[in-house]
Amino acid sequence: MAIPGSGLAKGLAVTLRTMTKKTVTAQYPDVQPELPPRSRGVIGLFEENCTVCMLCARECPDWCIYIDSHKETVPAAVEGGRERSRNVLDRFAIDFSLCMYCGICIEVCPFDALFWSPEFEYAETDIHELTHERDKLRDWMWTVPAPPALDPGAEEPKEVAAARKAADKLAAAQAAEAEQTGQTGQTGPEGGQA
Repeated sequence: MAIPGSGLAKGLAVTLRTMTKKTVTAQYPDVQPELPPRSRGVIGLFEENCTVCMLCARECPDWCIYIDSHKETVPAAVEGGRERSRNVLDRFAIDFSLCMYCGICIEVCPFDALFWSPEFEYAETDIHELTHERDKLRDWMWTVPAPPALDPGAEEPKEVAAARKAADKLAAAQAAEAEQTGQTGQTGPEGGQA
């Protein structure tokens, strides 16, 4: 059986305990908050990697990504070769008033053109100004943090292992060639040059 007024006493006890502690206030505009890694702020665009494949726009559940492009003819690289055509990006915009920050566009991008930026201060007074074009998205790209380091016991990525193996092979071949050149340049027992 509960004692009448016990809830009030517990509430007053909590109040008295917190009254004696020092307050901790986040001085937000003056001091920026410490954001956890992988914070979702805005989406940055690395334009050089974008091939205008439209996967991000097609997979977006909110249809908030707008992409315009045109085809451009590239001359043949070799004599008698065939001309190629490639897509050139004209417009890449994201309407952040519609975006639900699900990250599907970033996950489906096969060429790593989209990244999460921890920037979160992009409020506007007019909702129509929340559609950010590619120049603004590119500016946010430079605020994207570096990827976290691999775990010490993690397996090395295949691409890095293949590149390291090729570099080691090339270095060994160059060392063998330099050693062979050094041996053929020496004559006589004292090792003097001819």
